[in-house]
Amino acid sequence: MPSQSGETPHGQFSPEHIRATWSGTASVEDAAQAFGLSRSKSYDLVRRGEFPCRALPIGRTARVVTASLLHVLESGKPDYNGASSASPNPS
Repeated sequence: MPSQSGETPHGQFSPEHIRATWSGTASVEDAAQAFGLSRSKSYDLVRRGEFPCRALPIGRTARVVTASLLHVLESGKPDYNGASSASPNPS
């Protein structure tokens, strides 16, 4: 989980820092901060299945898959539930 030390937001939410300090899943709030989104907007996107990375519903809350979050931060391409990374083949 992100530390509450005096780190800058860029460093605290850099892929290197996330990879070194976060576990396999993260809270929606932490992922929202990494993307620069508000908490309420993030939960709305999770509910609609449009959060930029994979989120696992757990009861009345959700957890974000850290590997998916890292993929999005590094590639800039969404990895949400139902997103296809493959392009259709032209026939």
